[in-house]
Amino acid sequence: MNPDAPVRRILHCDMDCFYAAVHMRDDPSLRGRPVVIGGSPAGRGVVAAASYEARAFGIRSATPAARAVRLCPQAVFLKPEFPRYRLESRQVFEIFRHFTDIVQPVSIDEAYLDVSSRLDRWGSATAVAQAIKQRVRDERGLTVSVGVAPNRLLAKIASDRDKPDGLTVVPPSRVHAFLDPLAVRDLPGVGPATERRLERMGVETVGELRAVPLDRLERGFGRHGATLYRYARGQDDRPVRVHRERKSLSAERTYSQDLTALTEMDEELGRLSERVGRGLAKHGLGARTLTLKVRYEDFTTLTRSRTLVAPTADAGEIASVMRLLLRHSEAGRRAVRLLGVGGSNLVRGGIAQLALFAPD
Repeated sequence: MNPDAPVRRILHCDMDCFYAAVHMRDDPSLRGRPVVIGGSPAGRGVVAAASYEARAFGIRSATPAARAVRLCPQAVFLKPEFPRYRLESRQVFEIFRHFTDIVQPVSIDEAYLDVSSRLDRWGSATAVAQAIKQRVRDERGLTVSVGVAPNRLLAKIASDRDKPDGLTVVPPSRVHAFLDPLAVRDLPGVGPATERRLERMGVETVGELRAVPLDRLERGFGRHGATLYRYARGQDDRPVRVHRERKSLSAERTYSQDLTALTEMDEELGRLSERVGRGLAKHGLGARTLTLKVRYEDFTTLTRSRTLVAPTADAGEIASVMRLLLRHSEAGRRAVRLLGVGGSNLVRGGIAQLALFAPD
C-alpha cells in the first residue's frame, strides 16, 4: 500500500437476517420467534435463512429442514418468496445510492459503498453509516449492520462483529488493534483446512499470523501465503466496483424423491438447461465451460465439466453436454437427490452454436 495515498472510507452494509426479517416485519406475530425460511421439514429441502432466534438452536443456512425441526420443534417454517426479497432489496439499495454512486452489490442483501468523496456533506464516514442505518430502519422497517474502515477487507470483517443492527468503525490508526485478537478463521479465505495448517504452525490469532515471515507463509501456502500476509496487516487495495461482471450462471434442484432412472434425469437436465440458457441469453452471454452437478442419496456430490470450442447459450446444446457428462457418473447405478447445470467462463457476444469440445 502507498503510505501517501489518501485514506479511503469504505462501508460494508449487511442486512440482518434479511429473508426472515422481511417476513417478521410484515407479520408481527412472528417477531421474537424462531423463523426458518426454506423447504418443508416433511420433505428433502434445506434452510435458506433463519432468524437469530432460530440460529440460537444451531440452525444455519443449508441445514437440512428435517434436521432443523429436530433442533427446534417450535420453529415456524415459511416457504421462500424470492420476488418479494428482490423487490425489497432494490428499495434498500436505492437508499444506499442516495449516499454515494459507488455501490458494489455483493448479494441480494449486502454491498460495499465508497463514501470517500461524500464526507463534505456528512462530515465523516461514521455519520454516513449512522444515517444509512436510520433511513433503512425508518423507511423499510429493517436493520442493517455496517462496518466502516479504510478498505473492503476491514469493512467486511467489521460489519460482522456486532450483529444484529451493529456499527463497527475501524480507523486507520487502530487496524492492528482491531485485527490482532481475532481468530484466523475470521479472515476471508481461511477455511477449516487452512485454519488447521496454521494451528500446526502455532498460529491461532491474526496477531500471531502477522508475526510469521512472508517467505514461510509462501512456502506453506504458495500464492495464498502472500494474501494471508497482507490480510494479517489489514492491507487490501481492491476498489469498490460499480459494475461487476457475472462469472457464472447455474440452476439446480433437490428432489423430494430420489431419481433412479436415467430417462427421468435426462428430462430434468433438459429443464435445468433451459433455465440456464434463458439466463445466459437474457444477459447477452455465452458459456464456454459447462458443468454438471450430481448429489447422490448419501449426500456425496460430484461435478463434471467440459469446455466448448465456442461459447453457447443454446439450451439444447447445454442439455446434450449435460447428458453426456451424466454418463460419466454413477447416476443410474446410484440414486440421485440433486441435479445442477452451470455455465462459466462466460463471454459477452460472439455466441455460436457449436457442439464440438475444445481439447482438454
